[in-house]
Amino acid sequence: MYKSLKELQIHCLNCTKCELCKTRKNVVLGVGNEESQIMFVGEGPGEKEDLTGEPFVGRAGKLLDKMLEYVDLSREKNIYIANIVKCRPPKNRDPFDTEQEACIDWLRNQILLIRPRLVVCLGRVAARRIIKNDFKITKEHGILYKKGNIFFMATFHPSALLRSPQNKPAAFEDFLKIKEKIENMTMNSKV
Repeated sequence: MYKSLKELQIHCLNCTKCELCKTRKNVVLGVGNEESQIMFVGEGPGEKEDLTGEPFVGRAGKLLDKMLEYVDLSREKNIYIANIVKCRPPKNRDPFDTEQEACIDWLRNQILLIRPRLVVCLGRVAARRIIKNDFKITKEHGILYKKGNIFFMATFHPSALLRSPQNKPAAFEDFLKIKEKIENMTMNSKV
């Protein structure tokens, strides 16, 4: 176990556990409030993320920021955002199982260090890796699951919403559920 995200990042920057290290420009560890109770997890960085070293900065990131703002969340203020894999898969393809397996300990350590109370999986790939391997995003999005002391939920990936805008209303409903869960967590911590 690492003592801090800074220490984790130093080790992660030198990672060569899978082939993705050969084509990356930057390792994309995560961004946001390191003491947040809410963590969002996507599948992996895209081209813009690989260039900047920060998750969700392209068109999908702008949509995610709008959705977060809708429920009074932001990466600057009260959430942390990471991905399953920390290096960009070529042509933004889904990360292979072997790549996810090589990278998953980085995410596990991020979760241990941040200690979120709610983890929101962005998309099918993250949900299958984190919640359960047969997760169906169109049927199970917005449902809360609990493992240990952490709640988990999945919603549509912002890039999928850009391709299929008809799913935006359902995603916004998921974000309202996230807001409700946060309010309940806040109320229970004050009691």
